[in-house]
Amino acid sequence: MKKVLVVLGVLALLLCGCGEKTQDENGKKKIGAIQLVEHPALDEATKGFYDGLAENGYVEGENVEIDFQSAQGQTDNCETIANKFVNASVDLIFANATPAAQAVAQKTTDIPIVVTSVTDPATSGLVESNEMPNTNVTGSSDLNPVNEQVELIQTMFPETKTVAVMYCSSEDNSIFQYELAKKAIEAHGMTCVAATVADLSSITPVAESLVGKVDAIYIGTDNLLAANMPSVAQVTNENKIPVFCGEEGMCSSGGFATYSLSYYNLGKLAGKMAADILNGADPATMPIGYLASEDLELIINKTTADAIGYEIPEELAAIAKIIE
Repeated sequence: MKKVLVVLGVLALLLCGCGEKTQDENGKKKIGAIQLVEHPALDEATKGFYDGLAENGYVEGENVEIDFQSAQGQTDNCETIANKFVNASVDLIFANATPAAQAVAQKTTDIPIVVTSVTDPATSGLVESNEMPNTNVTGSSDLNPVNEQVELIQTMFPETKTVAVMYCSSEDNSIFQYELAKKAIEAHGMTCVAATVADLSSITPVAESLVGKVDAIYIGTDNLLAANMPSVAQVTNENKIPVFCGEEGMCSSGGFATYSLSYYNLGKLAGKMAADILNGADPATMPIGYLASEDLELIINKTTADAIGYEIPEELAAIAKIIE
């Protein structure tokens, strides 16, 4: 009898403990947020995600807890963070950038995953199709207007004959963008030169290898290069080579010009989608979201323009956002 009472007492304590945990959480949803690396575009997307959640009823600290983790640009860290979120059984995972999204998608098919800053989720193996994911993954794509950005090269430098496309050979989103850029460059009658980088140490040598061989450089929304644009600009500005980028943050870090999407708005769109999922929506039936073309903005870095000896025409200055 005494043993029975002891067992009952232990069970009572355990049940009390469980009740206290539920009361503490009081219905708060748990989100694990992983960002591949910290650079302006991804930072803006994360900020937009938080605001998108809040505008749709999920405010951090009130009814949702967000565990934010940066992988510091390391794929091994992505794996570790993904395991942490899965083991914690979070209600939803937010993954910012393709390698981060791929890492978490490989760890769980049950926890909903909302991605952003992923150029083509289907090509990256995250969804069956961008129109109908049919997986636990959905989100917003940062497919940048490659054709318009290539046209901008000819608008600003009509004599351009050869354009190098710099990209990281280990990023699926960058390989996808290279193919788009190559097609656009050749369609506009110019020659495309592939210039691949593998890591930080290879950026400067690859940039230096292009001096005297190309008239301009195009870099899409490549995370390695976006995080290290000053290394590119140090070479290109000195040698007066214009660098056309995938988004505004890269121009702010030394690039020359772009037609840019708003990464803040991309993140905000992902935040709304996450709120819908927390309210019961099924990510498998939620198409990948895209920003409208009218959200594009012409960006020109005046400091870089001065460094390469380019005088911004009045007609472009009138419609562009000039940054320094």
